[in-house]
Amino acid sequence: MAQERFYLYDEIEETETRYVSFLGEHERFDIGIVKTNRFFGKSLVFNIQSNRFAIIGNDDLDEPGCLEAVFQLNEKEANELRAFLREALSD
Repeated sequence: MAQERFYLYDEIEETETRYVSFLGEHERFDIGIVKTNRFFGKSLVFNIQSNRFAIIGNDDLDEPGCLEAVFQLNEKEANELRAFLREALSD
């Protein structure tokens, strides 16, 4: 007998998704950005190469070590990604 699922939520929402690949001086990035109303103005950012993701807003970009920890990047790589995300999340 199949067990009944208990859903906390099950919603469908229209989102805006952007896929971008770019070369920095230190790293290649293949990034997806999902803009949604779900995360209080923040976006779901995922690195396709490393299979890592985070819910990120502009305030998170100012947190020291945030991108380094989430995406396992060194400081130079994280600064390249941070510069891109400052532009991309402002759109």
